[in-house]
Amino acid sequence: MFEKIIAAAQRLEGHAHVTPVMTSRTLSRMVGADVFLKCENFQRIGAFKFRGAYNAMSRLSETEKAKGVLTYSSGNHAQAVALVGQMLNIRTTVVMPDNAPATKRIATEGYGATVVGYDPEKDDREEVARKLGGEDGHTLIPPFDHEEVIAGQGTAALEMFRELGHLDMLLVPCGGGGLLSGSAIAAKGADPACQVIGIEPELADDATRSFHSKTLQTVKNPPTIADGTRTPSLGKLTFPLVLEYADDMKTVSEGAIAEAVRFLFYRMKLVVEPSGALGLAALLSRAVEPGGRIGIILSGGNIDGPTMTKILNA
Repeated sequence: MFEKIIAAAQRLEGHAHVTPVMTSRTLSRMVGADVFLKCENFQRIGAFKFRGAYNAMSRLSETEKAKGVLTYSSGNHAQAVALVGQMLNIRTTVVMPDNAPATKRIATEGYGATVVGYDPEKDDREEVARKLGGEDGHTLIPPFDHEEVIAGQGTAALEMFRELGHLDMLLVPCGGGGLLSGSAIAAKGADPACQVIGIEPELADDATRSFHSKTLQTVKNPPTIADGTRTPSLGKLTFPLVLEYADDMKTVSEGAIAEAVRFLFYRMKLVVEPSGALGLAALLSRAVEPGGRIGIILSGGNIDGPTMTKILNA
């Protein structure tokens, strides 16, 4: 898989942004470590998901492209698929929960995708997508459980190691596990001594429990502010990859997530969504033991105004 990440990085050249790595002397002093923040909130569509979507969709045959692409997503992958569809002239349909942030739905439609809503309390998004795909013959590009998607997501971490050299620890948000598995594979390929730790909300701790029990666990519709982590479980591909390549999983409280979002906004002038701030939340709350050189992937910045206002005013 590491070779697939190398190939994905070459494929993404000139299409994805090489996002900046930022530092804060205040942050490093606070935690007692050299901290490096990979700002995927500055990626196209405002999140790392562009990487996986472009890598996967650019690999489709002309026949598959002509059928159109279908996906299911709470937002960032939806926008990524929609934008790549616009770039490559591929018709896109997105199955999205009715409670997804309005900014993400509007942006997805703005890139030209057809959005099909569903009730997450009653319906299974994969079943809705399968039904639509069966009717229309679309090519399915899932948000995380796909080798080329995983390879694309791993390029963010690969860029970090190419720029920074050795890291003692890499903290990565975890929802469905695409970013975590891709990042862990990239880390072990580029810097085998680096410890890779996946971070989840306490309220959506399915991957953490899965990692420690070695059996796939599920949390349906978790009420976390980190909406990008509301996937019910790791995938059939990502679960074994996380078990093999990640070193540990940790969870953080809702309060710690909000505090990390506030720190990034007030101290670093960065707009980062709650899911994107999980790694920093783990560091600030001491869910992980700081020391040495620590990399953190800030996975995205797509947060709506009311949610950000609520967090900042808390």
